[in-house]
Amino acid sequence: MENKDRKQGKLKNQFSKGNNKNERPSGGKPNKKFNFYWVYAAIFIAFIGIQIFGSFNKTSTTTNFTDFTEMLQNGDVANIKIVNQKEVQVFIKKDAIQNKERYKEIKDRGMSGAGAPQYSFEMPDEAFRANLEDFYARNPELQSEKIIPTYEERKDYWGDVLAWTFPFILMIAIWIFIMRRMNSGAGGAGAQIFNIGKSKAQLFDKNTNVKITFKDVAGLQGAKEEVEEIVSFLKDPEKYTSLGGKIPKGALLVGPPGTGKTLLAKAVAGEAKVPFYSLSGSDFVEMFVGVGASRVRDLFKQAKEKSPSIIFIDEIDAIGRARGKNSFSGGNDERENTLNQLLTEMDGFATQEHVIVIGATNRADVLDRALMRAGRFDRQIYVDLPDLNERVEIFEVHLKPLKLSKAIDSTFLAKQTPGFSGADIANVCNESALIAARKGKKSIDQQDFLDAVDRIVGGLEKKTKIITQQEKKVIAYHEAGHATVSWLLEHAAPLVKVTIVPRGRSLGAAWYLPEERQITNTEQILDEMCAALGGRAAEEIIFGKISTGALSDLEKITKQARAMVTIYGLNEKLGNITYYDSQDSDGYGFNKPYSEKTAQIIDEEISKIIEAQYLRAKELLTNNKEKLSVLADLLLEKEVIFKENLEDVFGKRQWQKEEVKPLAAKKEATEEVKTESSSDSNIVEQKEEEEAEQETKSS
Repeated sequence: MENKDRKQGKLKNQFSKGNNKNERPSGGKPNKKFNFYWVYAAIFIAFIGIQIFGSFNKTSTTTNFTDFTEMLQNGDVANIKIVNQKEVQVFIKKDAIQNKERYKEIKDRGMSGAGAPQYSFEMPDEAFRANLEDFYARNPELQSEKIIPTYEERKDYWGDVLAWTFPFILMIAIWIFIMRRMNSGAGGAGAQIFNIGKSKAQLFDKNTNVKITFKDVAGLQGAKEEVEEIVSFLKDPEKYTSLGGKIPKGALLVGPPGTGKTLLAKAVAGEAKVPFYSLSGSDFVEMFVGVGASRVRDLFKQAKEKSPSIIFIDEIDAIGRARGKNSFSGGNDERENTLNQLLTEMDGFATQEHVIVIGATNRADVLDRALMRAGRFDRQIYVDLPDLNERVEIFEVHLKPLKLSKAIDSTFLAKQTPGFSGADIANVCNESALIAARKGKKSIDQQDFLDAVDRIVGGLEKKTKIITQQEKKVIAYHEAGHATVSWLLEHAAPLVKVTIVPRGRSLGAAWYLPEERQITNTEQILDEMCAALGGRAAEEIIFGKISTGALSDLEKITKQARAMVTIYGLNEKLGNITYYDSQDSDGYGFNKPYSEKTAQIIDEEISKIIEAQYLRAKELLTNNKEKLSVLADLLLEKEVIFKENLEDVFGKRQWQKEEVKPLAAKKEATEEVKTESSSDSNIVEQKEEEEAEQETKSS
């Protein structure tokens, strides 16, 4: 008995383990969940099987009316039965089956019983009776043995049930299939028809393997410090609340595209050991009324239940645009309702719940003021484009997984990519690997990186583009004009490379290395405009006519001149005034903030600035016409020239800037200076004594 009880206990334990969804049986394989679709399939197969079995259950042999009349003439027919007024069943006499060779097959099949017909065929009742009467009329000798048919009505209950229920079963099956598909995980939470008001946020917690940490975020030192402090708030809130402080409720990451705002949020998810809800601003937007506000409520409800937690809303401008700007939509705008609910939730939960909202956008200027006030987004973290030192760090991160031919100087690459964001730098590294693979190389060298920069900035080379010699000459002088003027002006960006090989939509291109500065004065803007007009000026000086090739140059300088006059207040006639509205209160720019007379003055001043720089460029090129021609001929010959070629033609630049060194290089340089100064202190003292002696002698 004890052994039996033990066995039963083992069976119960195995059964309970097998039924536990979160455990696996001893075999190591997960239990397969029963699929209810098999029940539907079994019922459907049963219906079909009954119909097929009913059709194959017939014991009679199919015949026709002609064979039937032969059987009547021979006197073999015992009885005739008409079923459902269309099926004629023929019963053969027993002695005929036993004695006649014709019915041997029926005898062998055991169909000689009296209850079942031996033959059958289909014919309408009226037609059968008419043909039967006609047969007996033509055979009067058989009138004495005339057989009167009997009638029987039979009902196919299974067929009738199937005919009535099958359409309903089919519709129900389709409906269940659609509902199960919509409720499955393939379409996400938004695809669930009954959970449409639920949040679509993706949850990251301690059980989720998020590998990105703050170590993977290169550069962005200031932004990282701010975000690290937010993580510290949640890890040790008592450190801050013990002094009477309150945990900030929100932080807004603002900056140009590709600067690493989302990457910072991923690092927060990897560093913070608290639940992290991640979603996009567009996840709140739905075609149904009230869905956005419902999802906001559900999101904050989940976050409060798992407090302390972090909510990250990427591209928050999708729901956070200023209210009342869109005058074309109705007053009950769904997006505004979603924003109102978000404002309520952010200002509603108590401080001790420790829920922090992190938003990211590159359009902070369009956000609603109520969203930006203290108490909602307490901190605005500006994630700017990386400077030189930060680009060096970003390059070092992205160079690690690449197979390099030799040590690549990340400082050199950082200098070649001014104004590049972190995403652009990642694209440069990836494009360099693709270029090296396209050339059949086993590793990546420095030239591949330079080609990748050219590919991203200027586009793909189009050497097969058909260009006439005259057009090629015009392009060469145009690009040589740019290079000449930029080389001769102090504040123009120094040239790196000039090419007349078509790239992208341009027929020629010049690469410059602009100085990284925080503010720009009038002379610097004017020098840049003059350099941009050098191409058109060169065309007019050499050929006596201008072409349409300066479109991008004209667009650039017109924007610069208009910014000088209307934004930065750098025009003497208009004075220290700006018409720029950083808040964009109008939203559409339908109303000008100045009169028509002022608009006329603005247009005149813009034209004066541009024409003055055009005349200046023409003067510079006229004074250096021979060198311009030499440079253009060199371009026609080589198609690509570099900084060294310009130095050969014009000599060294008078305003050669000292190269900016990264932080590590600066430290090394200062250490070298200290060692040199300490070792050479005696020499300095001797020089000072000699100078003192000379002064005494001269006096």
